[in-house]
Amino acid sequence: MEGLLDCRLRAIIARAGRYDWCVTEFIRVTDTLLPKRCFTRVAPELGHGSRTPDGTPVRVQLLGSDPVCLSDNAARLVDLAPAGIDLNFGCPAPLVNRHGGGAVLLDEPALLNRIVAQVSRAIGGRVPFTAKMRLGVHDNSRALEAAQALTEGGAEMLVVHARTKDEAYRPPAHWEWVARIAEAVHAPVVANGEIWTVDDYLRCRAASGQQDVMLGRGAVADPFLVERIRDRLVERTPRSIAADWPRVLPLLFDYWESVCRDLAPRHASGRIKQWLNLLRRNYPQAETLFQQLRSLRDVAEIDLALHMFGRELMRDDEIAMMGRNAIFPKASREFCLEISV
Repeated sequence: MEGLLDCRLRAIIARAGRYDWCVTEFIRVTDTLLPKRCFTRVAPELGHGSRTPDGTPVRVQLLGSDPVCLSDNAARLVDLAPAGIDLNFGCPAPLVNRHGGGAVLLDEPALLNRIVAQVSRAIGGRVPFTAKMRLGVHDNSRALEAAQALTEGGAEMLVVHARTKDEAYRPPAHWEWVARIAEAVHAPVVANGEIWTVDDYLRCRAASGQQDVMLGRGAVADPFLVERIRDRLVERTPRSIAADWPRVLPLLFDYWESVCRDLAPRHASGRIKQWLNLLRRNYPQAETLFQQLRSLRDVAEIDLALHMFGRELMRDDEIAMMGRNAIFPKASREFCLEISV
């Protein structure tokens, strides 16, 4: 999820749920050996035991098509002790595909095998090694061949986004193909794609035969989705989404504080709107807030609008229960106003 699920939002989402591990945005590898700062810029968690602030392990994802260059960079990355290394063969973005990266490689199983085998040798078993794939480029006719090429090359686990490159993110996801891939390979398989709700998870599990899933946009649209899934698995009634906006709002403020602190003002406004754009899928309050912020660019204006929205929406007893500073962080307001001067 390039451009959205960076280290700041990754920390927020990981804190809201209880994940086994998470994956960074991809680091593009072309024809150079990247300096270590390129890895730590995308994954600053590498300087903290490769974990988010709440302790969730962070695996670093690489994207490229040259076996030698990818393996050289993987060897440098493994020295930084990531929680794992993942290779991206699932990105459907036209710009990435035009340069020979991402899902377009699924039409070349022999090359997939060479890439994974060379990276596997470079890693030498020092960290977990996974790969993400789709069902193919234009159709799923080579899905099994591609999956076998990846696992036979050395990928220890496959995450399968159950759509082709051409299908991008249009529903439905073909979860039944995850089951076919799982039967054809000797490595564990994780299902991915179009899991927005607990019911989606249950349907995916039934169709794919896999209990493990990778959540992407669904976890951003509902930060507590993983909690709802875990509740259902232990036969505990999940909390309703409608009741969870008071828990989402402090996360939104914390995220705004972090983007104001770390990013240039011209980028901060876009990040908060991107998250709200997904949150409004589940939360009517997010739709209202998104419309209020949509035309704003100045961080001071956005900061004021956020705080006014929060004060108008939250009842006094909710503010008292959750802690006024947790909902209206003073540091966020002061810093955002300062950087706008």
